[in-house]
Amino acid sequence: MPFFTSHLKFPVNYTLNPVRPANMGFSLPCLSQSLSFILFLFHFHSTISSPLSSNYSSSSSSHLCAHRQSLSLLQFKQSFSIQSSPFWFARNYQYDQYPKTESWKEGTDCCLWDGVTCDLKTGHVSGLDLSCSMLYGTLHPNNSLFSLHHLQKLDLSLNDFNTSHISSRFGQFSSLTHLNLSGSDLAGQVPSEISHLSKMVSLDLSRNDYVSVEPISFDKLSFDKLVRNLTKLRELDLSWVNMSLVVPDSLMNLSSSLSSLKLDDCGLQGKFPSSMGKFKHLQYLGLGWNNLTGPIPYGFEQLSELVSLHLSGNFYLSLEPISFDKIVQNLTKLRYLALGYLNMSVVAPNSLTNLSSSLSSLSLWGCGLQGKFPGNIFLLPNLESLYLSYNEGLTGSFPSSNLSNVLYGLGLSNTRISVYLENDLISNIKSLEYMYLSNSSIIRSDLSLLGNLTHLLSLDLSSNNLNGQIPSSLGNLVHLCYLNLDSNKFMGQVPDFLGSPVNLSELDLSNNQLVTLSILD
Repeated sequence: MPFFTSHLKFPVNYTLNPVRPANMGFSLPCLSQSLSFILFLFHFHSTISSPLSSNYSSSSSSHLCAHRQSLSLLQFKQSFSIQSSPFWFARNYQYDQYPKTESWKEGTDCCLWDGVTCDLKTGHVSGLDLSCSMLYGTLHPNNSLFSLHHLQKLDLSLNDFNTSHISSRFGQFSSLTHLNLSGSDLAGQVPSEISHLSKMVSLDLSRNDYVSVEPISFDKLSFDKLVRNLTKLRELDLSWVNMSLVVPDSLMNLSSSLSSLKLDDCGLQGKFPSSMGKFKHLQYLGLGWNNLTGPIPYGFEQLSELVSLHLSGNFYLSLEPISFDKIVQNLTKLRYLALGYLNMSVVAPNSLTNLSSSLSSLSLWGCGLQGKFPGNIFLLPNLESLYLSYNEGLTGSFPSSNLSNVLYGLGLSNTRISVYLENDLISNIKSLEYMYLSNSSIIRSDLSLLGNLTHLLSLDLSSNNLNGQIPSSLGNLVHLCYLNLDSNKFMGQVPDFLGSPVNLSELDLSNNQLVTLSILD
């Protein structure tokens, strides 16, 4: 099975398990204000934005933009069409898109065009931000883009370049400090010429394998050249790029000044790098959904600047009590921690007591945790998401009050943590959007109260022996898109609101004693 065959790598009840980009350190360039979620994702991304200096006024009598630069941009515009509907990648992940190149008109100053930044002294185009611009077509090596030799920042992310290969001519942008080609349907081997960009500070080639016949890939030689030459690199995102031929220890050749390293779902395989402690400036680290093995090494606790750590999905990676205790005690700035499916069977849940009070997201599903989960974690004031599902030996009681008022995600499926679905709890989780309580310890439930959780997008109450009628109050959940009530003892007719839902795209009522309406047949 190729490494890139699936990115929805949660168990069935976590198909819709959300992770907000802000919590993971992601800052994609045109993220909408509406709710969005991505799977581990654990995706961290650098925005490229260089506004035109306010010293330049649109009332200037002469054009600042050099004529040849203007001509190259117009030729670039003509080489692509504008998609009539939003690019599926950006649409599915809720990005705002609009055709920036429509403002590019012959005879006008290109330095005033949308997405274009100029050097005020020379008139040369120094920055181009065309993220989410609805561009469609092939990015050929002879494209006029490559005549803009003075570019320092280039963002072409979230367009549809129709499985174009990354041209070796990108290596000719000798002044380039920021390059973002994320999520633009690119394919093929990363050219070694990328390593010529010795001034590069931020490089993002992530999320390009979804529809490509030939995913973007690195071999060992090209990656070694990249890390050896890009000594100024501070941010690197190669998530979903095929790095199955790269030895994990090669990462140790990256600059020790890195602040962000994101290599999620890259097919990395082998022993976890032993000297990660050298990256003392690292704030964001994502190595999730690879095939890394062995224990997480000592020295990890030296990464005291870490804000986000994502290691989920490395099934043969383990945590020992001593190293985990040191990580928890020393990483005082940690806001996002995802260790799903790591082997933590010998780690005492009580070790989590020392987690930073600023923690906003904790994902520890399927880790083999056993024993009582520390109650103080439930009460962290900034907690936004908590996923503990598939730890069958985990006990404790979910509190009914003093909860974070920003909690939007809760997953306690297949745990023995008691949950009292009563008025006190419901009134304290009004902001909840994702609730996964499959095969959980629900006690003294009043399901009609769930209708008060009007922000819910996803609800799983399967396998809980719940009985009676499906409460009509669930009809208040007008934003709900996923509902699973499978394997309970519900009786009577299926409520009308489930027959013609507004937003409900996934519904499971199987293994109950319900009367099926013809509209659902």
